[in-house]
Amino acid sequence: MHWSRRFHAVYRAAGGALDFAAFDPVFRAADAALARLPEVRTLGFRATVEAQARLLAERLPDGRRVPAEAVAAQFHADALRTLERNRPVVERLAARYPLAIVSNFTGNLRPCLEELGLAPLFAALSDSALLGAAKPDPRIFLSTLAALGAAPERAWMVGDNFDADIRGAAALGLRTCWVAPPDRPAPAGPGTPVPTARIARFADVEAVLG
Repeated sequence: MHWSRRFHAVYRAAGGALDFAAFDPVFRAADAALARLPEVRTLGFRATVEAQARLLAERLPDGRRVPAEAVAAQFHADALRTLERNRPVVERLAARYPLAIVSNFTGNLRPCLEELGLAPLFAALSDSALLGAAKPDPRIFLSTLAALGAAPERAWMVGDNFDADIRGAAALGLRTCWVAPPDRPAPAGPGTPVPTARIARFADVEAVLG
């Protein structure tokens, strides 16, 4: 689930009234405001979640009665549970392959990963706000491949956003693994790439990479 849907689930559980269609544009506005915060590049993961929740509450019509602190705390707790479930997978992969993260982020990817204890597992971190190029722009993929010393045909891109992750990487010749629920239809149409692999859970990536 993308951050917008995860925040929406927590917001609704806390008593929020908006459906996702109405919530998502408000979340996007809050996300853009987060990227403009003067201190954003120094924020760790918990502080980023708290800032996102605060900016969201300021923009929601019912934000005053849905406590930003409660939303941030629940989102953070849920994220840590997911992280701890998947951390062993990343650790095993890092012992076998040089790993990188290619992320459309807000300039503070490294502080977030350092706080979570994940940074040492990655040989390269590509943060779009720092590089000045966001997925699916080929520059962010090429910069990451250069940092790894890897040719496109020797690399995999694992991601959940078809257009940004799968389409962007496939155009450069990378093998791709799309993480998506079984009921999510794959995009179709002329020129649409077929992912090399598709998995429903991140943990299944180990079987794909072999």
